[in-house]
Amino acid sequence: MSGIIGVRNLSFGYTAQRRILQDISFEVSRGTFVGIAGPNGAGKSTLLNLLCGKLAVMSGIITIDSEAIESYSAAALAKKIAVVRQEFVPAFGFSVLETVMMARTLYYGTLGFESSTDRQIVMDALEATETAQFAARPLESLSGGERQLVFIARALAQNTDILLLDEPTNFLDIRHQVGIYDLLRASQLEKGKTIVAVTHDINLAAQYCDKVLLLRADGEYRYGSAGEVLLADQIAEAFGVQISAGTIGAEQFFIPVGKFTRRTSQTSRNGG
Repeated sequence: MSGIIGVRNLSFGYTAQRRILQDISFEVSRGTFVGIAGPNGAGKSTLLNLLCGKLAVMSGIITIDSEAIESYSAAALAKKIAVVRQEFVPAFGFSVLETVMMARTLYYGTLGFESSTDRQIVMDALEATETAQFAARPLESLSGGERQLVFIARALAQNTDILLLDEPTNFLDIRHQVGIYDLLRASQLEKGKTIVAVTHDINLAAQYCDKVLLLRADGEYRYGSAGEVLLADQIAEAFGVQISAGTIGAEQFFIPVGKFTRRTSQTSRNGG
């Protein structure tokens, strides 16, 4: 597999009786923005944990830079992949600056202290996420959304080729949701980052992602360009909900249609 991330015939289950992921294969080219979407329980976060080495592969192969993920030490893998988790437990007692600076410990010299380069990388990450204003504040004093921005800053400061994010816009308002995806896209285009983000927001995935992996609860999946995968009928089938689709300019948008919706668009598609 030649991509920066390769997945071949991957299967995983927390018990022998039930496989969450079944025989999944896909490849992520360097510098690609990939979205992972699907209903609750389809295995999105589980797949992310497999891609970063937190979970061991049950069967199949995952490669990072054409090398089996098992061949990397924890430190070597941390220099390849930075992860932002939605369930991350903040390190209480530390300031925002100290929290983000922790990402640089992998690169400290023999004396174990940060360099001027480390400090500049951290400040750049704080500025990019609009969290520099919080640098001196205790992490626990921030709101959930503000802490999420700090964790994204920490991932950027880790300065890896690959960013894995589990619901990166959790707890964020609309402005910051778009801001984070703008920031991720800029990191992809300007710095060549490879980004894989789990998301429940189909519309953000449609706007920003080059490729989409759409997982279904029954183990089926689709992988391809956002335009090929994010179609109203496929979204409806994956989520089991009626979908209305429309376009604004060059972008297509999707709206779930509930039982008590007053108006149903003629362009809607019914799943199931």
